[in-house]
Amino acid sequence: MDAASAPSSRPAYQRVLLKLSGEALAGDGGVWLDPAVLQVVSAEVSDITARGVQVAIVVGGGNIARGSDLSRRLAIDEVTGHTMGMLATVINGLALMDAMERVGLVVRVMSSIEMHQVAEPYIRRRALRHLEKGRVVIFVAGTGSPYFSTDTAAALRAIEVQADALLMAKKGVSGVYDKDPRKHPDAVMFTHLDHMDILNRDLRVMDATAAALCKDNNMDIIVFDVTRSGNITRAVVGEAIGTLVGGARR
Repeated sequence: MDAASAPSSRPAYQRVLLKLSGEALAGDGGVWLDPAVLQVVSAEVSDITARGVQVAIVVGGGNIARGSDLSRRLAIDEVTGHTMGMLATVINGLALMDAMERVGLVVRVMSSIEMHQVAEPYIRRRALRHLEKGRVVIFVAGTGSPYFSTDTAAALRAIEVQADALLMAKKGVSGVYDKDPRKHPDAVMFTHLDHMDILNRDLRVMDATAAALCKDNNMDIIVFDVTRSGNITRAVVGEAIGTLVGGARR
């Protein structure tokens, strides 16, 4: 175990919201779910909760279905496509819940679309109570409305539950770059940005609605590579990894 994840490392944040994309949960396969990724994420969340950090999670669904892609490929109504995409996040959330329970975490899944046999309805005060009791809360079904991304859902839920930071876990990308590092070898990574930089430079770390919500509510954002073991813990204890959007490094 390295110094970043040593038990003596104190958390820099007491409550965080972790945004996990569907692509990250799919691992190298790119589609469906990778059990190894679920296990790694579960172990790291277990580590930070053991330090007293309260954890909420928003999951994407792009590994299963994207609303805009479904609408284009299947020639179905776009609102219907977005609804199907939101349901894909429920599948990911249930899989993550199961993996986390296997490592001893107490987990609640809360859905923006009511489905009582599967998940609790999203009620802000109930979510806050779960977090105060040390339970991990997984938010699924996005915002419950079409045309809003799970990035926007993550920003919104982070603000609603009064998280200290929004952790944007990326697949194989170490932070925010001036251009796509997978296409441009000379891409330069930023270590610190202001919220307005995301909007003014059109940096595609999250959609503009999510970035504007974080800016208006002074929500710190940490963008990092979730595929590197220990990075969730490193982000929570305040190690200088990835890109910090907003406040100063702690």
